[in-house]
Amino acid sequence: MGAPRPAEAPPVRSFRLAPGRVAPEQLGADLLNESKQPRKPISRAQIERVVSRAVGGVGAIFALQTYPAMLHQLDSLKPGLGIALTVAIFGGLGLAIIATLVKRFIRFTSGLFAILYLVALVAWPAMLNTPDGVLDGKSWLWYLCTVATSCAAVSFPLWWAMTYTLLAPIAYGIVRVLPAGGGAEPMLGALDAFYAILLGQVVLIIITMLRQATAAVDTAQTNALQTYSAAVRQHATEVERVQVDSIVHDSVLAALLSAAAAGTPKGAELASTMAREAITRLNEAGSIPVGDDSMVPFSELKDKIRALAGRFDEPIEFIDCDAENLSLPAYASEALYAATAQAVSNSVQHAGAPGAPVPRSVRMNANLLGGCTIEIADSGVGFDPELVPSERLGLRISIRERVATAGGMVHVRSGLGRGTSIQIEWPLSDGGDDA
Repeated sequence: MGAPRPAEAPPVRSFRLAPGRVAPEQLGADLLNESKQPRKPISRAQIERVVSRAVGGVGAIFALQTYPAMLHQLDSLKPGLGIALTVAIFGGLGLAIIATLVKRFIRFTSGLFAILYLVALVAWPAMLNTPDGVLDGKSWLWYLCTVATSCAAVSFPLWWAMTYTLLAPIAYGIVRVLPAGGGAEPMLGALDAFYAILLGQVVLIIITMLRQATAAVDTAQTNALQTYSAAVRQHATEVERVQVDSIVHDSVLAALLSAAAAGTPKGAELASTMAREAITRLNEAGSIPVGDDSMVPFSELKDKIRALAGRFDEPIEFIDCDAENLSLPAYASEALYAATAQAVSNSVQHAGAPGAPVPRSVRMNANLLGGCTIEIADSGVGFDPELVPSERLGLRISIRERVATAGGMVHVRSGLGRGTSIQIEWPLSDGGDDA
């Protein structure tokens, strides 16, 4: 047989993704852009919304409980001051409740109510307008003390909230033992103050623990996203390296070798043509097109590989099966074709001496995974896959990593004197590592 004609280099274009898949490069770019902006703490925002609405609901219930007592003691306050106090307290509480519903100005309105409540406690003795200066029963402000300490826990920083949960109940306890607060026994006033301090501290502890826990969740989420972003960037870099290495091996290196071996005008013309094709493919690789969601019929891939096998002088048996309903994503079809072309070329070049009768075959079948299996086999001299130098790119880059990037797997079975079988399987199965 005549010397083998150089195989036409298969076209290498940017890998495309199947429907619903996101390009790793684009995903990495999106994560990089997001990392430049402060991420909103999702868990912290949710817990703040839940806590504020819980405080708002409790405040509405306590306001309804306080309203009858407020009406009963309204005449005991100086004219005008009682109305002003009522409007200030219930108005501030109403604003805080509305803010929890619209999810805006929650901290401001809650802090405003807490301040108004503390001012009302301090000013309460001066507002009383009774002949003997003694109030009948406890002040109606008592019923809103827990609401005020809860609002302070929502609005103020931790140390300020702790101070408020101590100061407001103590202020009420002092007012409670005064005649203007009902003239209660000091022990009763102290118990009321202690009860309010206990409730306020419990609410503050619960809110603080929830904030710390959700802050830890948000930190872990941010760290995980940063780690994932780095992994995506690394994967995108690896995909780009496989693509460039494949182009260098399949076209650039082949063109250089052809030029070095050109001893005739026809050989020089062939080397020039291969060089032009290599430059064209390098230019095409510089611009990554938008992901192609198209599907390629399996029959079209078979026709391309059959035509590829027919370009060689050495006989290559082609065995296929009918799979009319099978289609492959465009990116997978291109990767399988390029890897098959490289495997056939390797067999022609290395399986035996030029013109030696080495049986070769290309078998294409559909598999149970909804994809296909391509096997390139020969009974040539074989080789030991473990002894292939790392600088040799044909098997490692142009075949294995190219197919792996498209979501498939390559099984290599060979040995010295036992021939070679390269099985390309797509999509990836659970069959294990390469043989």
